[in-house]
Amino acid sequence: MRSEPSQQIPELPPGARIQPAHCETHGDYDQKVFPVLGRELKSGCPECSRIIQEKADAAQQANKAMELRMAMERKLGAALIPKRFASKTLDGYVAITTEQRKTLNTCRRYAAEFAQIAETGRCLLLLGKPGTGKTHLSVAIANEIMARSSATAVYRTIGSVLQAIRATYDRTSDQSESQILASLISPSLLVLDEIGVSKEKPSDFELTTLFAIINGRYEQIRPTVIVSNLDAKALPDAIGDRCIDRLREGGVIVIPFEWESQRGKEGF
Repeated sequence: MRSEPSQQIPELPPGARIQPAHCETHGDYDQKVFPVLGRELKSGCPECSRIIQEKADAAQQANKAMELRMAMERKLGAALIPKRFASKTLDGYVAITTEQRKTLNTCRRYAAEFAQIAETGRCLLLLGKPGTGKTHLSVAIANEIMARSSATAVYRTIGSVLQAIRATYDRTSDQSESQILASLISPSLLVLDEIGVSKEKPSDFELTTLFAIINGRYEQIRPTVIVSNLDAKALPDAIGDRCIDRLREGGVIVIPFEWESQRGKEGF
């Protein structure tokens, strides 16, 4: 036990002092004593305090990590990405040819620069042959921006959207048409897949619904990714000139997928 007498310390508040004290775990230490309302408050062992603070910091970091994981799970669930594509990433896309590598790099830049893209509402069109990785890359972009930022993303096929809206007409849905449209307009990014799948001329209902979605996002300056097996020349017939006009705003990026189907191969 140290026997140094209590002493006044100039840098402490008036009336405060330091005195010898002992911790059963860490040994002797200098204890600070502060007079407060006729009583004395004494500091504890600094090493014990440090360990307690470290544990508290570690617990706080663990809670934050859990909150982030839970938030990501909610985002991924709200994204409605099909199970087959939920784990698709940009790194998992196998790019062999020059065209495929160029396409992958463009998609990487779109995801990496999404903060700037979101400010202008710049859209991305992935167009071309089936089985070439369009859905893979579109979902990978959505997964990337959700994992690296607070941005939200939703994936829907146009068929599922039309079916959901039709269900509101016969009261078999617990959502209204306006609620469904709002769920497609509000996310930071919307991936709209299987545009122009039917070889038939789109109905007025389909064109009106597409315009409501694309125009709604256009008015809110929110980017949209369009995925279609059609090429750039045939796309206007499937979605209408008014939609094409909205998608062009801000400098639309068009990527043609002209190589043969890779479906069934690794990375697709």
